[in-house]
Amino acid sequence: QEALTNTLKHATGPTSATVTLTYSPTHLDARITDTGTGAGRTAETEEAPLAAQGIMGMRERAALYDGTLAAGPMPEDTGWQVQLRLPLEDTHQ
Repeated sequence: QEALTNTLKHATGPTSATVTLTYSPTHLDARITDTGTGAGRTAETEEAPLAAQGIMGMRERAALYDGTLAAGPMPEDTGWQVQLRLPLEDTHQ
């Protein structure tokens, strides 16, 4: 939800977003991409601390569930992507 909200807040120009969910017996992966560009849409750096707060918050929430989150611009500034990986609990006992 935060990734899609960031698309609405920060992307400029005609923009579309895609959410892809995949899973395996051990992980759930979510990949959220958009086609927008915009000023201030840079990878998390010390130079852009305010813009990166949402990313840091998403990363902290993922870590609460032993997950990982990566976010940054797509190649050649063709959009933005967020990739989340969460481990699944073992349901076999």
